[in-house]
Amino acid sequence: MSYNAAPPPVYPASPTGGMQQTQPMAIVSLIFGILGLVGVCPGVGAIIGLVTGYMARSSIRQDPARYSGEGLATGGIVLGWIGVALMVCGLCGGLIWFFFMGGMAIIGAATQPQSLLPVLTGLFA
Repeated sequence: MSYNAAPPPVYPASPTGGMQQTQPMAIVSLIFGILGLVGVCPGVGAIIGLVTGYMARSSIRQDPARYSGEGLATGGIVLGWIGVALMVCGLCGGLIWFFFMGGMAIIGAATQPQSLLPVLTGLFA
C-alpha cells in the first residue's frame, strides 16, 4: 500500500547557514531576571531583565529565521516583573514599618510623665 505524503515544507535559507543563533539579549534578560529575583542586584537587575527581554523578543519576532531564544526572553521578562513586584512590596512594607514605628515612638513619648516639650523648645531656642 502506498501513501501519497506531501513533501516536507521548504524554508528559506538563513544567513547563518541554516542554523539559528540564540539572541544574546535573551540570555542577558534571563540572567538579570534571575539576579534581580534572588537579591544579587534587586531592582536594577529586574529592570535590566525587563528591558533586554522585550528588546530580544522584538528582535526574534522581526527575524525568526535568524534568531531563536524567545523562551529565554519570556523567562527574563516574567522574572523581571516578579522582581519589580517584590521590590515594590518591600518598599511599601518598609514605609509602613517606618511610619508605624515612628507613630509608636510619638505615642510612647506623649504618654510618658515627662514631656518632650522642654527638649523640643530647647532645640529651637
